[in-house]
Amino acid sequence: MAAITPVLFSLFLILAGFSYQEGATALGINYGQVANNLPSPNQVVSLLNFLKISKAKIYDTNPQVLTAFSNTGIDLIVTLENELLWTMADPEQAIQWVSTHIKPYVPSTKISGILIGNEIFTNGDPTLMANLVPAMVGIRNALARLDLASSIWVSTDHSLAVLGSSYPPSSGFFRQDLVGLMTPLLEFLAATNAPFWINAYPYFAYKDDPSRISLEYALFEPNPGMYDPYTKIFYDNMLYAQVDAAIFALSKLGFGGLEVRVSETGWPSKGDQNEAGATLQNAQTYNRNLLQRQLHNEGTPLKPKQRLEIYLFALFNENLKPGPTSERNYGIYQPDGTMAYNVGLTSLETSSAASASSDALASNATKKTLKKLVHVARWGNRINHMPPPYIHTYISCILLAEFVIIKDQKKY
Repeated sequence: MAAITPVLFSLFLILAGFSYQEGATALGINYGQVANNLPSPNQVVSLLNFLKISKAKIYDTNPQVLTAFSNTGIDLIVTLENELLWTMADPEQAIQWVSTHIKPYVPSTKISGILIGNEIFTNGDPTLMANLVPAMVGIRNALARLDLASSIWVSTDHSLAVLGSSYPPSSGFFRQDLVGLMTPLLEFLAATNAPFWINAYPYFAYKDDPSRISLEYALFEPNPGMYDPYTKIFYDNMLYAQVDAAIFALSKLGFGGLEVRVSETGWPSKGDQNEAGATLQNAQTYNRNLLQRQLHNEGTPLKPKQRLEIYLFALFNENLKPGPTSERNYGIYQPDGTMAYNVGLTSLETSSAASASSDALASNATKKTLKKLVHVARWGNRINHMPPPYIHTYISCILLAEFVIIKDQKKY
């Protein structure tokens, strides 16, 4: 599929920005790339800057992405892919990987951490599981040899399935079959002052048991909540309960001082018939409420003074992801740069928002920019080379931009 044009993407950014809430810096975002129709990395950087998102995570060390993030100030977490993990216990392989994939890009690209693999302890591959900690040690030692260890941590992320129990939170413990593997990993994290990362999805819990789990509790909506019967701590949402279950599990192994962060959480806007709750409305509600919590720098009930670091999954819908329909519909944005749904406070689809948008465009500089974009879009012959699915949105953007200009001219 042809790439989206820079002019079109600029229009989308201007129009989308009217409805996006200020202060998205509080929330990190997962920038997945399992798709063949995404904007270029440079366009993605423009989008993140426009939304004031200052933290992102990627699932590889794509050189185009690392280059695009250079001199942006965006904090970036990268990932060493599962298939490379088994070789990193070799010091020479590790130093070669860091020398090729990390060192050439820092400090211009602000790489703050490296995740080794993805959900290794629950993927069922005993070879990967056995090699995880040696690979983490290998990469950490390579960073130290290259004088990068002080600015880049090394960790890995975990599915919530590493827990043998998560309800109530105080009963949280690690599965017995994983304790032997988990303990040296936690020793490594404690020795290097690195965070413990989990992928926590209230959506999965609700989908698996919608008759017993409150949708409002899963979505951060008003609900009666629950008290942990042993600690008497009150929980009004499932995500915080899941995080605290992980904290309790760490404490039971003697590592209660590790910081727990959320590497992934989100809600799909579409799913198959058997995927209860996978709707656009629920996705919008979950992510909007999550953003509000992040803007208030909330911690969990167990650690209310320690702000919970969260990375939302995901920035874009990814059309090549395998599995059920929900897997391809976690994005807050479509690949063409339009919002899948609005996690801000207003909607472009209402006349009141259009009026507010026109008022925001009163400056001469903005009017001139819009006029230039409309002129190039209409007469630059770009629509002839555009994929058919984009044409309707493209024309809508032009018409809305022209509407704003005309309305503004009448006003003055």
